[in-house]
Order: sequence, then structure tokens, then C-alpha cells
Amino acid sequence: MTEDKRRIDTTLRNNEYYNFQDTLDKLYLDSTNNKIFKNLIEIISSENNIRLAYRNIKNNNGNLTPGVDGKTIEDIKILDVEIFISRIKKKLEFYIPSPIKRVEIPKPNGKTRPLGIPTIEDRLIQQCILQVLEPICEAKFYKGSNGFRPNRSCETAIASCERIINMNKYFFVVDIDIKGFFDNVNHGKLLKQMWAMGIRDKKLLKIISLIIKSEIKDIGVPEKGTPQGGIISPLLSNIVLNELDWWISSQWKNMKTRYKFKNFPMKNGGIKTNKYRSLRNTSTLKECFIVRYADDFKIFCKSHKDAEKLMHATKMWLKDRLKLEISEEKSKIVNLKRHYSEFLGFKFKVRKKGKDSKGKNKYVVISHINDKAINKISDTLKAGIKEMQNGGNEKQEREIIDLYNSKVIGIHNYYNIANQVSIDVNKIAFQIFKYIRYRLKTRVIRTTNGLKKGYIYDVYGKSKQMRYINDLPIVPIGYVQHKIPLELSNNINKYTINGRRLIHDNLNCIDVKILQNLLENKENNKSVEYNDNRLSKYSGQLGKCYITGRQLKMNRISCVHKNPFVKNTDGYNNLILIDSDIHELVKESNIDKIKIYLQKVKLNKKKLAKLNRLRQLHNLFLIN
Repeated sequence: MTEDKRRIDTTLRNNEYYNFQDTLDKLYLDSTNNKIFKNLIEIISSENNIRLAYRNIKNNNGNLTPGVDGKTIEDIKILDVEIFISRIKKKLEFYIPSPIKRVEIPKPNGKTRPLGIPTIEDRLIQQCILQVLEPICEAKFYKGSNGFRPNRSCETAIASCERIINMNKYFFVVDIDIKGFFDNVNHGKLLKQMWAMGIRDKKLLKIISLIIKSEIKDIGVPEKGTPQGGIISPLLSNIVLNELDWWISSQWKNMKTRYKFKNFPMKNGGIKTNKYRSLRNTSTLKECFIVRYADDFKIFCKSHKDAEKLMHATKMWLKDRLKLEISEEKSKIVNLKRHYSEFLGFKFKVRKKGKDSKGKNKYVVISHINDKAINKISDTLKAGIKEMQNGGNEKQEREIIDLYNSKVIGIHNYYNIANQVSIDVNKIAFQIFKYIRYRLKTRVIRTTNGLKKGYIYDVYGKSKQMRYINDLPIVPIGYVQHKIPLELSNNINKYTINGRRLIHDNLNCIDVKILQNLLENKENNKSVEYNDNRLSKYSGQLGKCYITGRQLKMNRISCVHKNPFVKNTDGYNNLILIDSDIHELVKESNIDKIKIYLQKVKLNKKKLAKLNRLRQLHNLFLIN
């Protein structure tokens, strides 16, 4: 059997490596059944959870950014695995967070956004907590929330907006802007909301209280807000606004009624009901739906009158219930038949498209990249072209062009869900082509024989807009294909067996018992990085010996370095798993013993040559 590489969710794979998925599934199921959680700190401080936290954050870009102590993930990698686990457990037992480093990040409007950078050990603590709290909270979160949640994204938020407009005909949008949401979260209210969710481990709540009240270096201790930049902050922000989601939902979608309506299950996991038709005919309720991404949300209404009432009620509710202030200047009601509403870098409205069977006008959503985003994209690409003009040596030129191409591909992958994206990028392309001709002049050519394969060739190779510098492709900003945004299926769930099958293929090519054995029998005299990458290598080699290609057997697995003298000795690419007999051949210098082992393992010439190269790297003589 071979593993299907098409669907691999990294975090789910990590859970499998550390045998933690069953624990998370149980937490989700218990939370669904409204169980009270009082001993979560035991799970959070478990060895597997700590090692999983290291694995989940070690490749994050931000882990090379030091906190106030000047340490990064590189300082953690080299620690002995037992020392590392003991240190994190001790820190959880008597937790006192280190001060947070404050950094100001520039915003497009010229202002700055404050970003807090905890120390690397505090980030690991937050990751340990996040992994355990997420399944509990996911069972309680409203489905209309899309930000910082598993399998949800800007695409699912935009898809929800389009469905509500096209299918439900809700053409009035309530836009409410919360003033500095992350800086104004009420700490007491947040902890009460967690208690109401069933998270009643007092020691854990104390740790979270300390995290959100962590001292900011040179500024002081905050009285409110969650630190932007903290790993756990997005989850905490969703906990705060989850109450808003359910309150809006209770006004219409989940309105409780005396009469129990019949529900009809659908194939996508949803439910069809005649409840809403009856409510329209027998009540004066305000029809509304909410779509939220972090602190940015839209409330869709059927009429302007309903929108006005909901806007006023929501402002009052946020102020009284969550102690959050509203920006009056930025909050408004938008009639989508006349004006655009902006959301997550997009803008959308409706336009007429024929008439229905009753002779009434039919409307359909049109979506564009919003004006700010278009200007930012144009400025970003022009800056990249300037760098190409300045050039450098061949290596620098390649790096500059690769960075430019990655930005263009990222823009396409994000904005291609706008159904008018081609019109928008063509406006940008017209400016960029002129800029390329002006800046790069004769260095740019239209055709080349250098591009024959790879992602750029497969996706953009047929475009007449392709340009090249020294056979290096420049991805055309104007060549993009619209992708229909898709909502999250109700059947998809990270914390159920059936739900995971739709997003991820389990390990099916290796012996999971052997993987578990490697996990439980860590090498204590080795680093955290070594023990973590040893698990990855077993999966990466499909459970086979690096030299012989045969399946590795229980308790006969040796993890060795390809080259013991490279800088990142315990890195993934420098580790291999081999059979114990092969390991003896690598170490052995006695000719007679080498012959005995060779007769036992029976290697052909190709595999023998591979073994010889490994011995060479270990500064041993060749086998004749």
C-alpha cells in the first residue's frame, strides 16, 4: 500500500505522530455533550502534548523572532528532550509569564499596529494550551464564524456571504466596526465566558489570566485586551465574540419556538426545515444572518427597517454585554442594490440579471478586489520590479524573481474567488506591463526555451503575457482564472473520524504500532529536534530501511545521521532510519565481522554503494 499524498493535513498528521488525536476527539465529544472540564491542566502538561506543541510551532516563520530573552526556536531544538519536557512541565506548574516584546507593524493607512512577541517558552506554553482548548471550543462555536478556525478561511466567509445574498435575497448589510477590538477585550468577561463553556479548571484559568495580563516591556501591565501576536489570542478572541454570533442567530436562524418543526437531513450534513416559512407567515421577527471573520463581521437583513433595528440593537448589545465601543464613522447600513460592501479585501454588490417567473427582477452578486487592495497590490509589484532592475549576481537575481513570482501567485490564490477578478487584475496588469518596459527595457523577452516543467509552467505556461529574464519566468499578474468560493461542508470535522476522512488521509502505509513504539521509547540523550524528526522520518521513508528498502521491524530500528559533521546535525534531511544490522555495518571496522553482516543482509551492488557512501560520510573505510 502507498500513502495518498493528495490530502494531508499537517496538524492532523502531527496529532497522529504523537498519538494525541483520540484525546482531542474525546474532548470534542465531551464538549458537545456539555461536559464540565476540571482537570485539563493534566492533559496540557502531558509529555505527548508538550512534544506535539514543539512540532506544531517549530516551522512557523515567527519562531526565529526573539522575545525579550533573545531566544528563538533554535535554542530549544538543541535541548536534551528530557530537559525540555521537564522545563515546560515545571513552567506550567508555577507559571509566571515573561514580559512581552512590543513591535509596531506598519498599516496601509500609515498608522501602526502593536504586535506583542512572547518569549519562545511562553509561545510553547500557549501552544500546549491551544491544542487542548481548541476541540472544546470548536464544539461550542457558531458555524458562521470563519476566522482562525480549522478548515475555515476567507474563502468560506465570502462563500457564505454570496450564498446568503443569492439564495436568501438579503440585500441589506449591517457593517459595524469595533474600535480596537483586540486592545479592548474585557478580561473578566473573557474568563466568565470560558467558565460558561465548561472550562472550569481553576489552575488553567489562572494561567490564561496571567497570559492576557502579561507585562509589556517598557509599557506596563495591560488592564484589558489580548496580546496580538500571542498564539492563543485568536482563540480567545473567538471565545469573546462567539456570544455575539449566537445572539444574532437567536434572533432568526435559531429562534426557539413552541412548536417543533420537522427537520429533514441533507447529504451535505445540513438540515432542511419548514420552520422559516412558518415564521415569516406568523411572526414579525427580523430575518438576519451573521458572517464573521475574527472581529470583522456582516449582518445580512431582508429590509432596511430590519437592518436599522439590528444595527442599533447590536451596538447596544456589544457595549452592555462585551464592554466594546463602536466606531460610528465606520459603521453603516449598505443597500447592495446601490452600493458596495467591503469585506476581507473584497467588495461586493448585486446587479440585475433577468426576471423571475413572477416578472420581478432577479439579482446576482458581483464581487471585486476592493480599491485599497488594488492599490496595495500595484505598489507591491512595482517595488518588486524595482528590485529586479537593481539586479545583482545570478543567485540574487533568481531570489528576487522567485520572491516576485510568489507574491503574484499568492495574490491570485487569494483573490481568484472574486467573480470579477479578471477585470481587476487586468487593470493592474496594464500598469505593471508599462512599468516592466520602463524599468527592465531590453532585459525582458517574450519567449524562452528554459521553462519546460514545474508549477509556473503548468499554470501560466500557455499565457501570452509571460515574460522572461535570462530564462527566468516572470509570472503575469493579469493571467488568473476565477474559482468559485466554497463553504465548509457540515460533514467536515477535524475532531471526528468520519469528518477527518474528507480532509485528510490517515497513515495507511506504515505500521502505527512501530510509530507508537518510537514515540514511547525516545532517546533521552538526544535533542528535542532529533526525537521529533525521528518520527517524521519513519513516515517519510514509508516504514522502510534507507539502505535495504525493506520494511523495518519492531525494536530493530536505528536512527543515524547521514553526515555527523554538518551544521544542523539533527535536521530532518540529515537523519535516516536503518535496520540494526545495517547500523552495525556502518560502525564496524573489523573486516571479518563486516563479511558476516554482509552475508546476513544480502545487499546488491546498488545498495552496497549506498552503504559505502554512508560509511564515507562517517569517515570509515569502504567495504570491498
